[in-house]
Parts: sequence; structure tokens; C-alpha cells
Amino acid sequence: MEKMWAGRFVGALDRMADDFNSSIHFDSKMYAQDIKGSLAHAAMLAAQGIITDADCDVISEGLESILADIENGTLAIDMEAEDIHMFVEAELTKRIGDVGKRLHTARSRNDQVALDLRLYLRDEAKVIEKGLLSLITAIHEKASENTDAIMPGYTHLQRAQPITFAQHLLAYAMMFMRDVSRLADTVKRMNVSPLGSCALAGTTYPTNRKMVADALGFDGITENSMDGVSDRDFCVEMLSTCSIIMMHLSRFSEEIILWSSWEFGFVELSDAYTTGSSIMPQKKNSDMAELVRGKTGRVYGDLIGTLTMLKGLPLAYNKDMQEDKESVFDGIETVQKCLDIFAPMLSTMKVKKENMREAAGKGFINATDLADYLTKKGMPFRSAYKIVGGIVAACIQGGKILETLPMETYKGFSELFEDDLYEEISLDTCVKKRISAGSTGPEAVQVQLDLVKAYLEEKAASCH
Repeated sequence: MEKMWAGRFVGALDRMADDFNSSIHFDSKMYAQDIKGSLAHAAMLAAQGIITDADCDVISEGLESILADIENGTLAIDMEAEDIHMFVEAELTKRIGDVGKRLHTARSRNDQVALDLRLYLRDEAKVIEKGLLSLITAIHEKASENTDAIMPGYTHLQRAQPITFAQHLLAYAMMFMRDVSRLADTVKRMNVSPLGSCALAGTTYPTNRKMVADALGFDGITENSMDGVSDRDFCVEMLSTCSIIMMHLSRFSEEIILWSSWEFGFVELSDAYTTGSSIMPQKKNSDMAELVRGKTGRVYGDLIGTLTMLKGLPLAYNKDMQEDKESVFDGIETVQKCLDIFAPMLSTMKVKKENMREAAGKGFINATDLADYLTKKGMPFRSAYKIVGGIVAACIQGGKILETLPMETYKGFSELFEDDLYEEISLDTCVKKRISAGSTGPEAVQVQLDLVKAYLEEKAASCH
């Protein structure tokens, strides 16, 4: 295939250099966005009198036929083409003749690829959002089923205070809700059209960039043509958002991996989302969660690679920027696949409430409540803290727990202790009396559940 830029050159491009230069193997996935952008560009050229209406009609029919043929499988994208833009233009010219050559008037591949990439990422962001909302829905359902499941809450991976499994799950719902918001912010800044910036300096033709932007659903145009072709902040932002999503997924994965171990035994993953060992028949490995955790580093790498690629580039366009696509495509696809697997893995996960409660009964996680008991009787908290620390030490030495320690032993530490303390430090009471907003108490958890439910309903309504 003859290069569109061949006029300046006498010799042919070396075969290895041609392959090295080509981007068709990865940018071909933007074929629909490329054609969509070209349709809007052609309509603008005609409206501005730069090409005739008749030429616009022929070009548009040709582009639509190419799109239809690619999607129905009758036209294969030629992997010998340099990139998707050159393939579409060459195919268009083959179908409609020299009229097809008018399409590239008042634009460059520099602003064309910047446009296609924004359109593509905008579309893929919707897929990520859908995946996030599905996961939030799964979390809400699983949390609703486990409002009575008491488990130990941890700090420093040490048992700290009793909480409900519902509250623990809802913490992740809050993270993923922020991710949806962060994704929307990313799209908002991305949603301006660079088309019409041309190579870097604009054009002498009387174009209407705003018309193209409106036709393609953009909020406006890039206000500086050099920035329009050289900006890849939106790629960095998208990868940053993807990295944060993966960080949240990885933290969740780590907990699921721990919870499903024999040492914890809090949950059991479905056979559909686990694997076995080739030599150890007893094993049930949480491989899907482990893969999500592992793939997080891959997305981080995509982000760092893109930042590093961009950091030394002078204005405006440089070929280095071709490297943006493989990174951002990989980051997006990895997030989408992880979200696709995570929601059903969570939905089918069995919760072992008895094991959670048994673990919560160990580790003195009601010690803070015992200190609060003394504080409510008038003792300064720091004094109460010290006394309870001594009681815990005595329990450890004597192999006892706070709930069964005799009253006479308590009295030896403070006369403020009465028989009502046993009710005050029971796990159920410790959870129920957490009444502050956002806490683990039943009423507070219900508020959180209602908040997430209302959020999901609002999102569902906005999609219709």
C-alpha cells in the first residue's frame, strides 16, 4: 500500500522500519471512532463550502459502507496499512475514487488521532462505569444479607474492635462510588474536540470547529491548536483513574484471599472462581482474586510508562506519542476484565458468619468498650485506658477473656465495675451501641445501605 505521505520520498521505507512505525495492530480498535469523526468532519467541510454537498454525500455513503462492512465481517482491516486512519482513507478512495481524497482537507493525522483517542476513551469509560455500578450492586446485596454478621475489625492486621461484615463491605462501596465520580471528572476534562488543530498551527480554511464538536457530543474545543495535538493529559488521567480503581480492587482482593484462607475461614469462594493444585488435592486457590491483585501492578506500569514517555517531549506532536495507545488500551481493558470477574465472584461468595463471630470473641476486641464503661462512670479516659490495659494483661496471663473474668477480679482493679459490665462488653452490645454516623451500629449501617441503594437508583434512572 502506497504511503499517504509518499510524495516527499524517493526510496521505500525499510520493511523492519515500516513494521516498527506501524500502529494498525493496536489502533485498529478505533475504527468506529475514526469513521464517526470523519463523517462529522465531512459534514462541516460541506457546510463551510470547502467541499460540495454532493462530494459530502458520496464521502458519507462511502464511510458508512466501510463501517457496516467492518462490523458485519465482510471487510477485514488490512494489517499492512500504517494505521487505522490511513486504512479508512485508502479504502474510501478505492470505493469512491478521487472524491475520497477531499476528506482530509483541513485536518492532519495529528488532530485526527487525538480526536479518535478521546472518542474511544469516552466510550470505554462508559463500560468501566457500568462495571463499577455492577460491583457496587453486588456489594450492596451482599452487605444487606450480612447486617448481623459480627466479625473482628482490624488495624495493623491485629484484631481491634467488633464490626459487622456489612459495614466492612460498604467501605468498598464508598471507594467504588468515588471511582465512578473520578471517572466522570476524567471524561469531563477529556470531552473537548481537537479536530481542526491540524498538524499544529491550524488551517487557512474557514472551518467551523464548534460544529464538529457539537456533532460529536463534545462540550467544546481545545482552545490552542498546539495543545490540541500534543495534549495527552486525558490519557494520563484515565490511567490514573484506572490505577486507583485497581488499587481498590487489589485491597478488596487481598482481604478476600485472607478471609478464604484456613487461618481465617470467614468466606468460601465459589468453585467457579477458584482453582485447585496439580499435586495437592485439598487446595482451593483464590486465583481470580490473586490475578486481580497481580494485574494492579500492570495498570500502574501503564500509567508510569505513559508519564515517562511524555515527560521530555517538546511541542507539538512527536512520534513517541504513538506509545500512548497500547498503554491506555491495556489499562482500560485490564480494569474492565477485572470488574467483569469481581462482581460475580463476590455475589457467589459464601459468608461463614459463625467463624467470623468466633474470631470476634477472641483478641479482646471489646477492650475499648470496657474503657468506655469506666469513662461513663466518671473516670477520665486515660485512667480507664490504663486500668483496662492491666486487666487485658491479667487475662492473657491467666488464659481468660474479658466476658468471663470474675467480678471480684474486676473489683480488684476498680470499684466502679458492676455486674452490668458483662452486658456492656458483649459483642452484640458493642456493635449495637455504635450510633455515630458512618459507624458499624445497625442504624448507622442501614443509613449507609440506603445511601448506596439511592445512589444506584439515581444512576439507573440517569441511564434511561
